[in-house]
Amino acid sequence: MLTPIHRYRSDDEDSARWTGFPFRDGDIVISTRSKSGTTWMQMICALLVLGTPDLPAPLPELSPWLDWLGEPRATVYDRLAAQQHRRFIKTHTPLDGVPLDPRVHYVVVARHPLDMAVSLYHQAANLDRARLAELTGQPAPAGPPGERPPVREWLTSWVDREVDPHSELDSLPGVLMHLTDAWARRHEPNIELVHYDDLLADLGGEMRRLADRWGITVPDARWPALIEAATFGRMRERADQLAPDTLGVLRDRLAFFRRGGSGQGRDLLDEPARSRYQQRVAALAPSELLTWLHR
Repeated sequence: MLTPIHRYRSDDEDSARWTGFPFRDGDIVISTRSKSGTTWMQMICALLVLGTPDLPAPLPELSPWLDWLGEPRATVYDRLAAQQHRRFIKTHTPLDGVPLDPRVHYVVVARHPLDMAVSLYHQAANLDRARLAELTGQPAPAGPPGERPPVREWLTSWVDREVDPHSELDSLPGVLMHLTDAWARRHEPNIELVHYDDLLADLGGEMRRLADRWGITVPDARWPALIEAATFGRMRERADQLAPDTLGVLRDRLAFFRRGGSGQGRDLLDEPARSRYQQRVAALAPSELLTWLHR
């Protein structure tokens, strides 16, 4: 049995649910941090694998989040076992917490950490915490949520937070731990790193590159429709089918697709705060990764 190096647990997730998962040849595992292009990559995989924008089921059913505690493990396993198409499975677990099988392809999407953090800030307001607690077996929230600081103030504090990255995966140390692990594996034949900004700049080129890497043949006539279906605008129009919510955790599925751009996080920080950010990341990740991540 393939055994990951680490087990990652939170109130919502447990990477131990991967233990014993029966992989198939050609499975694709999508490993990302929150708000870093997960749903975008799931949609790209769906379009490449199925060859059509007309999905046969909502995207979260086609590409389940295996280590999320909101659904029983057996339910997720059974859904994946019943799929006849090539499978593409979501996880927010770093690669050292997932069984690494040479028959399987792994794709890690990287986004500028400041942009990811701003999206995370806004996403927090769109979550139904009571419903999430109900699904994951946690105590219901006591009273209304407290008032949050403005996004600029919150982002500055997010940069400065000193936490254990293994238990706070959506912190700055957690994000860079996830990406550093993937960066160290980037030359392995079944592991692919994708930059969020490359998807913004050349969506068609990146989709063609991934299809080639994964041995997927797409007829030339189909490419325009597939690329168009993967654009932010088209995905936002289909929020009811594509947003990662089949169990009522999101207050507003349309709000899940808030902006999808790049640069908003950097623009929120003044020069001293940007300098502090650069000092922090330099201590948390290799310079080659940071050059690629921040280009």
